Parts: sequence; structure tokens; C-alpha cells
Amino acid sequence: MFVTTVDLEVLRTRFESVRGSLDSPAKRQEIAALEERAADPNLWNDPREAQGILQRLTRLKEEVERIEALDRQLTALADLIDLAAAEEDDSLQADIAAELERTRREIEALEIEVLLSGPYDDRDAFLSIKAGMGGTDAQDWAEMLLRMYMRWGERRGFQVALIDQSDGEEAGIKSATIELRGPYAYGSAKAEAGVHRLIRLSPFNAGNTRQTSFAMVEVLPEVDDAPEVVIRPEDIRVDVFRASGHGGQGVNTTDSAVRITYKPGTPEQIVVTCQNERSQLQNRETAMRVLRGRLLERELQRKREERARLRGEYRQADFGNQMRTYYLHPYTLVKDHRTDYETSDVQAVLDGDIDPFIEAYLRSTIGREI
Repeated sequence: MFVTTVDLEVLRTRFESVRGSLDSPAKRQEIAALEERAADPNLWNDPREAQGILQRLTRLKEEVERIEALDRQLTALADLIDLAAAEEDDSLQADIAAELERTRREIEALEIEVLLSGPYDDRDAFLSIKAGMGGTDAQDWAEMLLRMYMRWGERRGFQVALIDQSDGEEAGIKSATIELRGPYAYGSAKAEAGVHRLIRLSPFNAGNTRQTSFAMVEVLPEVDDAPEVVIRPEDIRVDVFRASGHGGQGVNTTDSAVRITYKPGTPEQIVVTCQNERSQLQNRETAMRVLRGRLLERELQRKREERARLRGEYRQADFGNQMRTYYLHPYTLVKDHRTDYETSDVQAVLDGDIDPFIEAYLRSTIGREI
């Protein structure tokens, strides 16, 4: 490949188009404000708040540094192209082409981040999975999805923690919730919200017949300061019980698990459980974070549905409206029904290789709010 200044200018144009979104005056003002708060000697009076401030500050600084480093990289590449042209040295072309390709991939990653511009897209996330229709097969399918998302999170470099899990009677799980901590965890994971359908030969019946199973995935932003969320003490009921399943030997000998019921007995009721920590206090704090995320997602979903109704596009996210189908029989295929992106490498997808689906979904949302 013979690289010219035209090739570089194309990349420079793409870079400048995303630079303003990722390195804006508002972001630098936020960095300055967070640095001022981080310098407050009383910051660590509230360790959780302090940790959140420092994590946010570190993340913003890393984003700005990425932009500055890429700018320097493009400048150095331009100098190298000029040098090769001036000295008529074709031996540098292979190195220039490799560097150009590496820069292109980094700019494409930045373009995806620009799509993650929602008010909570840069937050950590909770991802919940619930088995739907399909009996034991559906519970096994829910556990397969749990494994897929935990592997995906680890591939992305997120901190992944199991918050709660309810095991099935024979196999699999009835439900589970994991926490994903890392840059743009919610913005990335929200592409996975909806109904996932599996079609395969069932390993749980004697005839090994074809079975269709469903599981619902819910993705919640982790927030402490959302103005849309107000939880009054009288709105919640807190119950404690003995943890079971995962959590270690010690966690099963005390009433450490926590169940929080929001507005019990009303149409707005939400139930959240957490049993992954040994401490009842820690489980309560985590359950409250999940509840805040669920209430916020409920409000965000209400706004999305209202916009969709106005556009005539509303579809309820129930078990009759799957967003993706995983075929293991009579052929192998994973197809996303929102974007038509598909792949025949089902095993790679189930091992956590779902970024192409997420990217296709994010690119499909250009020009419309999600």
C-alpha cells in the first residue's frame, strides 16, 4: 500500500470531527472542578463519594490524554510521510501503512465513544438477566447469557461482579444481576437490553427435540445523583434473609442477604435483592444502587417510549418481541433483528464476542435518540 498525504488528511478530518465532542471546554471545566474537590482535605469523610470523584477524574483525564496523544500521532505520521517523499524512500511505506491502520482503528474507537453521548452513558452499569418462556431450557439459556456477558465484560477490561443469582430447580438460573465497572459501561451494555431468543435441540428432554427459549436482559445505569430519582424512606421495605448459592461458606451462615421492595403492593412495585457480600450493610447499599438504577431506567424508558409513540415506532419490550435470535439448529447463526447484523460464529458470540453487535446498534442510532 502506497500511503499519501491524502490518506492522512482523510483520517485527520475524521479525527477533528470527533475531537470537539470528546475534548470539549465543558469536559475540561469538569476536570478542573473535580480537581478542586479532590484537593479538599475533608473529601475522605465520605469514602464512597471520594472514590467516585477520583474515578471520574481519572477517567476524564485519560479521555483527554487519548485525544492529545492521537493528535501527536497524526502529526508524527505526517512528518514521516513528508520525509519518505522528500528522500524518495519507499522502504518506509510498510511502516507508514501499519501506523496509518493503527491510527484508523483508534479513530474508529473514538467515533463509537461519540455515539455514547447520553447523559448516563459514561457510568457504570448493572445488567440483569431473567429466564422467560421455555422452562428448564430457558433457565439454562439465562445462565449461558450470564456467562456470555461476564466474559464480554472481562474482555472489555471492566470490573465484573455478580450481585445476585437465583438458581433454577433443575439447571441454569431463574435470574441474575452483575455489576460492570469501567468507561462507558452503561452506554455499551444498554445495546443488549431486550429479549434474546435461543433455538436449539434441547438437552433436557428425552427426544432431544427442537426448543425455543427466551430470556430478558435489562441494563441499568449506576447513579447516585440522578435528579429523576427520588426515593423516600416510606416508599421502601427492607427484608433480610439467609444468603444461598454463590458467596462463600461464611455468607450462608448469617442473615446477610437483603431484599428491598419499592412501593410494595402498588403497580409501581420493584423488588431488588443482593446477597453477594458478607455484610448485610454492604448488600443493602448495593441493592439501593440497583434500585436507583432501575427507577432511573424506568423513567428513561418512559421518555423513549413517548418519543417512539410520537414517531409511530413504539414496540413493547416483551417476550414476543425478541431483539436477537441465536440459532444452534438447524444451522448456526446469530442475528440482531434491529440492525440485521449477523454472524455464523455462534460460539465466539457465546464466549463474549458481542462488540460487533453493539457497534452496529450504536451506529444505527445516529440521528435518533435512544
